[in-house]
Amino acid sequence: MDKELGKLPESLQEAVTYFADADKAHKWAVVLRWPNGIECPRCGSKEHSFISTRKIWFCKGCKKQFTVKVGSIFEDSPLGMDKWMLAVWLIVTCKNGISSYEVANHLGITQKSAWHMMHRVRKAMQSGSFVKMSGEVEVDETFIGGKARNMHIAERKRRITGTGGKDKTAVMGIMERGGKVRTIVVPNRKKHALQSEVKKHVEAGSALYSEALQSYSGLESQYAHQVIDHAVAYVDGHVHTNSLENFWSLLKRSISGTYVSVEPFHLHRYLDEQAYRFNNRKLSAAERFVEAMANVGGKRLTWDSLTGKQADGQTSVN
Repeated sequence: MDKELGKLPESLQEAVTYFADADKAHKWAVVLRWPNGIECPRCGSKEHSFISTRKIWFCKGCKKQFTVKVGSIFEDSPLGMDKWMLAVWLIVTCKNGISSYEVANHLGITQKSAWHMMHRVRKAMQSGSFVKMSGEVEVDETFIGGKARNMHIAERKRRITGTGGKDKTAVMGIMERGGKVRTIVVPNRKKHALQSEVKKHVEAGSALYSEALQSYSGLESQYAHQVIDHAVAYVDGHVHTNSLENFWSLLKRSISGTYVSVEPFHLHRYLDEQAYRFNNRKLSAAERFVEAMANVGGKRLTWDSLTGKQADGQTSVN
């Protein structure tokens, strides 16, 4: 690590001052993306030459040029790394989230650019772990969506699809007690939808706690499954889903208080953001920042894929 960079900032005030230096911000971006040495994002070669005036490397393996942005969430962005580094800091450290309007004001960019930027950072916050949870595991589900009476009449008409949960999106949470939470947008709360996710994420034989929903019946054959009937009590010894209820409270507070209205098409990214902050809540602001920056590679998110014109990560032909 370059000694001249010193240590990372520990507060927002320090971050604003520190990353205002474009050269320092770029150097930190390089260090955090490639902690084991710079390598070509295309072929993985570590043999290269650096053009300092343009901040571009020339790969001696594939004979192509690359920057710190290539093959990452930053790719094709005209914004400098000074703005990107501060944006990542703001998003990963704000407990209840931060709106695109606030980010736009802080960075001096348009709200549209800030919105795209924030979704790119959320993509870097995806865990993507294939390790199954074990021990004591809670499962629960909730519905996310604005109340019709709080919507503008035009928005209400656009979203009308029925009543009750029909105008909301079902979300499932799985949490290993003392560990991390995972969230999944599910099509419904039916048996197949919920049990398939449980079997995908929870190791057989684990202690499984859920509410008394009929969709979970039958899991006793693979798990030490116990249920809590919320019509009777919320806690019965070790049997409860209070850890997940706490997470749902934090999630809904950020959505209703900060983002106000989240389209179902984008909901999974907001879930990734909240789960990231929850799972790394014991880390310092600087440590959460480093963790996010270490995962920016291989997660490009174009405007077309963000707005549904193409699949995530594909290159636009336009």
